[in-house]
Amino acid sequence: MTRNLNPTELKRLHRDWRKRTDRKLALLLEDVQQPFNLGAILRTAAAYRVDHLWLVGAAAQEIGNAKVHKTAMGSQRFLTWTRCEEVTDAITDAKAQGYHVVGIELAENAVPLFDLPLAGATCLAIGHEDRGLSTACFPLLDAVAYLPLVGRIGSLNAATATAIALAEVRRQEWQRPSDA
Repeated sequence: MTRNLNPTELKRLHRDWRKRTDRKLALLLEDVQQPFNLGAILRTAAAYRVDHLWLVGAAAQEIGNAKVHKTAMGSQRFLTWTRCEEVTDAITDAKAQGYHVVGIELAENAVPLFDLPLAGATCLAIGHEDRGLSTACFPLLDAVAYLPLVGRIGSLNAATATAIALAEVRRQEWQRPSDA
């Protein structure tokens, strides 16, 4: 019979996964403006232990929105972020801190995220809900990847796509040989 884990078992489960997690992971949010998306991304970022966020444009302005706080459910206290005026400044700063910056975008020459080897410190760049990442950031990205979809819907909500991408980065880390 299967049962839900009690609080002690749940803490033990998460502690075991934390011990297997040592890679730096970051997010760059360019003009993500919907409060639900931003709040959900913050909560997911805290759950996957994102080390830092770069907030550009609308994302930097909306971080204080009450709806963002409600959706994030207090997870902001586990996160650090930097507000940037320009996406180029955010990418430059992420790279200076040792991150490999990967844009998550339905774009020409993008590769499936699952086929991209994500080793070392990774920063995922997520763009505006409708327009995506700006053309200014593409030349500075180390790679551009997309999430393959097979249904009749051609794109995902920004928060959902971010959650899947963060999970994939961690999955690749957890699947590496223990002596790597």
